[in-house]
Amino acid sequence: HFETSAQRPEKAWAFGVNANLPDDIAVSWVKPVEEDFHARFSATARRYRYMLYSNKLRSAILPDGITHTHLELNHQLMHQAGQQLLGEHDFSSFRAAQCQSRTPWRNVHHLNIVRKGNYIVVDIQANAFVHHMVRNIVGSLLEVGCGNKPVEWIEWLLAKKDRTLAAPTAKPEGLYLVNVSYPEKFGLPKNGLGPLFLEDEI
Repeated sequence: HFETSAQRPEKAWAFGVNANLPDDIAVSWVKPVEEDFHARFSATARRYRYMLYSNKLRSAILPDGITHTHLELNHQLMHQAGQQLLGEHDFSSFRAAQCQSRTPWRNVHHLNIVRKGNYIVVDIQANAFVHHMVRNIVGSLLEVGCGNKPVEWIEWLLAKKDRTLAAPTAKPEGLYLVNVSYPEKFGLPKNGLGPLFLEDEI
């Protein structure tokens, strides 16, 4: 959000802001809000999707927007393992060393993993995330998906509260912030989640 005393139509703000943004960032709507609104601190939940392309050969499509893995992944085992992260926990095992949050406790609302052909989508929502939490979770779920670790390993990692025991951080390509939830009183518009071809419910 930003504060301004200038008066312009909402459409003019959207076009004007987009004209000054880099190509990979864009505004899709503009709406005036009350003074007590804050884009970060008013949020009640954040939702991410991480896109994997699981195939022995890489794809030329979206090389910077999807993480390619040559591993044969069992997405059902990954989904099963991910359910052990639901609820409120200390996520120190999935927290980057440089994280500046005062607490590692977060509440994961849902974590769903589905396959669409060679594409695997990790869909996760929480009240908030510690630094690199989604990518660290995905990195460890990949270990389960390829058979290197059992499903129960994720629950063990969570209990250990030790980042050094978990898998390497998954690559940044393929990570999308698809939604931020706010109280209804602000009346903010809702976009389709995506990214790209993905429907809201997967």
